Amino acid sequence: MRDNGGVTSATRRPQTPAPTVPPRLIATDLDGTLLRDDHSVSQRTVAALAAAEEAGIEVFFVTGRPARWMDVVSDHVHGHGLAICGNGAAVVDLHGGAGNHRFVKIRELARDNALDAVRLLREAAPGTVFAIEQTYGFHQEPSYPKLHMEIPDNLAPAEKLLAPDGPGADEPVLKILAYHHEIDPDDFLMTARLAIADRAGVTRSSPSALLEISGPGVSKASTLALCCAERGISHEEVVAFGDMPNDVEMLTWAGTSYAMGNAHPDVIAAASGRTVANNEDGVAVVIERMLGLS
Repeated sequence: MRDNGGVTSATRRPQTPAPTVPPRLIATDLDGTLLRDDHSVSQRTVAALAAAEEAGIEVFFVTGRPARWMDVVSDHVHGHGLAICGNGAAVVDLHGGAGNHRFVKIRELARDNALDAVRLLREAAPGTVFAIEQTYGFHQEPSYPKLHMEIPDNLAPAEKLLAPDGPGADEPVLKILAYHHEIDPDDFLMTARLAIADRAGVTRSSPSALLEISGPGVSKASTLALCCAERGISHEEVVAFGDMPNDVEMLTWAGTSYAMGNAHPDVIAAASGRTVANNEDGVAVVIERMLGLS
């Protein structure tokens, strides 16, 4: 989860016209986008999401969070109740409420690919430490910092955690987390992408040098595209919101997209428009305008 440092935007209204094609689906990131910095969903945003669903527009939460961290929005799901988690690694039904989610689709990171990614990144950026995210389990190396609000299931080198007989061997790996305490976050991302190449997909959503490594071709955009295809929804009919590099592919793919006022420069460049910051309810501002409520 991110800390946006209290950044706000001078942009008071969205800087792009409403979608020319009537939207059928809203895809929104959570941290730094839909959620305020205290990880709450404002009443204005709750009302806007409900209004969109009432107007027949599906709302998908598309996040890097694991499924077990989705209780922050589980009370606000409507209709289908689905969310895309782990940067596209899983589609989850949230109808059961916190702790009772159901995995609908899993796009795992093969263990051979994961081991290759660990080896290549250790060589390219010595000092990198790793954690392993599975459907239900979370494991980390002993030197991996306490970045997450949970106690790991196991402490061991990544190579042991990913071994065929390692802990959670019968459970899919959704992504690897890689952290470096010295390298600039954007430089670390570039280094990892060059080193790992097509063995895995690499992105980031944290202001620190914390990378998220998924299966080849797995991203928020590719999983969202699969979900839309199942519903007969074209990319022109999708409105997307995001703030960090892990949102870039989704914002590029969607017919209409908005970078938050607190967004990373790469996100601003990728989006077709811009709204105000997450603490100013930037997603709600656009939805209200789109529905003629403001």
